[in-house]
Amino acid sequence: MKLYLDPGHGGDDPGAQGNGLDEKDITLAIALKIRNTILKDYENVEVKMSRTSDTTKSLAQRSSEANAWEADFFLAIHINSADSSAQGYEDFIYNGASNSSRAATVQDIIHAEVMKVNQLKDRGQKKANFHVIRETNMPAILTENGFISNKHDAQLMKDSSWQQKVAQGHVNGIAKAFGLKRKATKETPKTTTTPKTPQSSSTTVYTVYVGSYKSKGNAQDRVAELKKKNINSSIVTTKISGATWYRVKVATYTTNANAEKRLKEIEKAGYKDAFIIIEKASATTTKSATQKPTTSTSKTTTAKPATTTSKETDLKGGTNTKPSPAPANSAKELPIIADPGQFTIFGPTFLTPEQMNQFVKKVNPNAPELGQFYQTLGKYYGIRGDVAFAQAIHETDYFRFTGVVNHEQNNYSGIGATGGDTRGASFENQEEGVLAQLQHLYAYATAKPLPDQYPLVDPRFHLVDRGSAPTWTALNGKWAVPGTTYGQAILNLYEKMIHSG
Repeated sequence: MKLYLDPGHGGDDPGAQGNGLDEKDITLAIALKIRNTILKDYENVEVKMSRTSDTTKSLAQRSSEANAWEADFFLAIHINSADSSAQGYEDFIYNGASNSSRAATVQDIIHAEVMKVNQLKDRGQKKANFHVIRETNMPAILTENGFISNKHDAQLMKDSSWQQKVAQGHVNGIAKAFGLKRKATKETPKTTTTPKTPQSSSTTVYTVYVGSYKSKGNAQDRVAELKKKNINSSIVTTKISGATWYRVKVATYTTNANAEKRLKEIEKAGYKDAFIIIEKASATTTKSATQKPTTSTSKTTTAKPATTTSKETDLKGGTNTKPSPAPANSAKELPIIADPGQFTIFGPTFLTPEQMNQFVKKVNPNAPELGQFYQTLGKYYGIRGDVAFAQAIHETDYFRFTGVVNHEQNNYSGIGATGGDTRGASFENQEEGVLAQLQHLYAYATAKPLPDQYPLVDPRFHLVDRGSAPTWTALNGKWAVPGTTYGQAILNLYEKMIHSG
């Protein structure tokens, strides 16, 4: 079955307005939910939409597009307006269609199913001479889902869960009218794609460091300063993005408790830039303590954020959730993650588009080159675009799409893919897919309004508990279920990118 979905109005045409709402926004929200729900639940359905974002499209373009595509059914979603007392739901077929027409039969079914769930007054089934139901070659219905001018109806429209109910009512009606076959369901919920920690004979160790520097001289000064306070230390070198850095090591422990105790002692001595790195120590190599093996000699997974005043110290994830423009790539701001629990979604993008693209192509030479989108959109929303890129790598298995989401969906973060055969959302192009991911991250990171330079394309933006996850690890159990190490897995990949050089 080929379904053409037409969210009314859009772009320069807001449609009806009232109670702080624009018709074009509500119709798009409902239509996107219809698309996602029917693709998720039913087999052999194709969906084409007149618009998937806030764009302008003429009535003639909509009907012509549906006809050229040879759709089996045309569904237009609208919101009504009149005086403040008018309220309720009604739907329309072309007034030239007979009561025994296929359109009338479908209208009977959809009307009944929508009325079961929409909590609106029933205004009946009607006929009209609207362009989109007159000029289309297939059965066509236009639904008016409440009055934006009515306080009661408008209040419902603001509720994303109500929008979903209305969408489900439409889907139920379409499925019944066209005899759609429901997909087989699985009982297992979506789980993260995080691979298990490789088993080895290595042991976990906790190393306390007091500063990290680009200049060896600065590191030596720190060692001398610590010695005066009877604190023995040594210098450990590491490569970060091809550059050598010098970390001042104080001690290594086999338990986190002992490391934390030592960290507190160091902090009391006046060193607020101390931190802990968890490492895997063995006779031959050192590997990450978390899910994915890396080429780095060390991986930071837990510590207290360093706050040194040295202009050469590492950039740490802070707790400020205010978005800010991402500065240009700077060797002075290497994103060492002292404490994953404090590493915020908002922050600068360190890696260049070329570095992102080159990293993923080492594993998948056929990967799309999306780095520029992540840098540009990350900067606009104040989000760490390169970490979002790492999230996309994690979700798509290096853009190989080995899960239920396929590459044609341009869905790089599993939006709407909730488990089993649920494929999730689809987007018109690569940029829109990245844009949806960044908007979804923005929704989790802050309760502030979404900046309006770009249209809202994330179909689940309004389902998010706004501001509930300002850090990457706070996405655990939210973006993925159970996802207890989801954020850590993303940051592990990110550090692998940083260390790839």
